[in-house]
Amino acid sequence: MKRKRIALIAAGVIIVGVVTGYTLLDKSLGNNVQIESVIPGQATTAGNGESTTNTGAPVGMAVTADQLNGDWTVTDASKVYWSVTTSKETVNFVDNKVQGTWKVNIEDSTSMVGEGTVDMSALDSGNGQRDEHVKGEDFLAVTEFPQSTFVVKSFSELPTEWTEGATVPVEMQGTLTVKGVEKDVTFQSQAAYSGGQLMLSGTTTVAFSDFGLSNPHTVVLDTENNLEVRLELVLKK
Repeated sequence: MKRKRIALIAAGVIIVGVVTGYTLLDKSLGNNVQIESVIPGQATTAGNGESTTNTGAPVGMAVTADQLNGDWTVTDASKVYWSVTTSKETVNFVDNKVQGTWKVNIEDSTSMVGEGTVDMSALDSGNGQRDEHVKGEDFLAVTEFPQSTFVVKSFSELPTEWTEGATVPVEMQGTLTVKGVEKDVTFQSQAAYSGGQLMLSGTTTVAFSDFGLSNPHTVVLDTENNLEVRLELVLKK
């Protein structure tokens, strides 16, 4: 009877250990970062009848060309997200050390220029051990390549009529450089003017191999070959 009791206790300890280990592993490998959009997704309609997104600001006030045109600078409220989809879930990395500029001209999109820089040492998935591995020499090598950049080659034509708090579509074609390797990409984006600020939310999809990177799969989880890059930018004049 005593041996049976000891065996039951031992079995209980093993079960608790397995559950605890799985929980810790799940926390270690799982997603700890939620994407925060600078443009909340509530549908509305602009004055020209096009479908748009409401930023939460009052909608209906016309925005003048003078308010929009000019040199805009990326603020500290901006973030860039890198999202990797595993066999279990999508894991997000966030970087809040973003710099950049956008010269806007709604009458002539060909004259617009834009560029941005991301400090890769600030990459954060909410798991220090994972972050150090990703930043290490075997993957991003941020000591040697501390910055990733995006330089816009062309913008889609912007509408000449804007409404406060409503979004307009913006397509940006340019060159994304990661780990010293250049890749031409297209960001499908939405922009909005509200409260004297410009907000830009856009995404593109690239492959690890585009930048000479290996798929970061583990023994436990498989990883898709593609990752999403997401811009969530707030700009001011």
